[in-house]
Amino acid sequence: MTSMAAIPVQSRGRDLRDGDLSGEDLAVKGEGDEVTGDVDDTVEDGNAEIKAGSETIRKAVMELECSNLSLWKESLSSYPSRIESLNKPNLVSLDEFYRNQLPSLLRRRNPNPHLTTSELSDLMRWKLTRGKWRPRLLDFVSALDDSVVKSASEKAFRSLPDLSKAVNELTVLKGVGPATASAVLAAYAPEVAPFMSDEAMEAALGNSKDYSLKQYLLFADKLQKKAKELSAEGETFTPSDVERALWSCAVGAKLLSSQSDPDPKVTDKTKNPKKKRKR
Repeated sequence: MTSMAAIPVQSRGRDLRDGDLSGEDLAVKGEGDEVTGDVDDTVEDGNAEIKAGSETIRKAVMELECSNLSLWKESLSSYPSRIESLNKPNLVSLDEFYRNQLPSLLRRRNPNPHLTTSELSDLMRWKLTRGKWRPRLLDFVSALDDSVVKSASEKAFRSLPDLSKAVNELTVLKGVGPATASAVLAAYAPEVAPFMSDEAMEAALGNSKDYSLKQYLLFADKLQKKAKELSAEGETFTPSDVERALWSCAVGAKLLSSQSDPDPKVTDKTKNPKKKRKR
């Protein structure tokens, strides 16, 4: 489990030494001590709330290195409820299409599985709705010729398990980068290719900003190894299962974070403590 350190809140009270002060200063020091005490109490209360919230969030976040199978199973099983919790238009139906309907369609097209432009557009809608909305990408893929999409996807699926070659076959399509290509491959071969989601990238590599092929191959290798490790314990985990579990856990932690924010009044007092003016 990821250990999230509590956010430190520091008092700005000065360390006053009697030997450095005149009699007049000592009188002022008495007032200052009274104020500093009030501020310190407020800071301690705010710090306690932040620590409690951080501890709750820490328990909800899972690292790729976690070896507790029950936690992985729990995180994966909570995936549908996390999808619903986002309250995004059409996300539930889009996720049903991506996880269940599309894989079935592709398998029925063996030995020449392929995508259509319409299916690629729906896949892109799923990807953008679950993550960050980038309408231009949807416009690009929706405008692709059906024969071009079919040819590129056939070549990509035929290239597996060579992920590098498969991704390159798909990224010739306008609007399709390594991340979208990974979603296409994961729909057809979840036992080989995980989707390159920001949340899973952050958990596996500590970086979700590099969408290069090189980064995807590193990411896929780590999730393949984790899937093999978890499957050795009697369960069947695919790299795609690992991605969804990490995504689910990250989304759950964000929800807890939003629910455990400290009282704004306490936060304001700790950030801007009002000191009595010296007289």
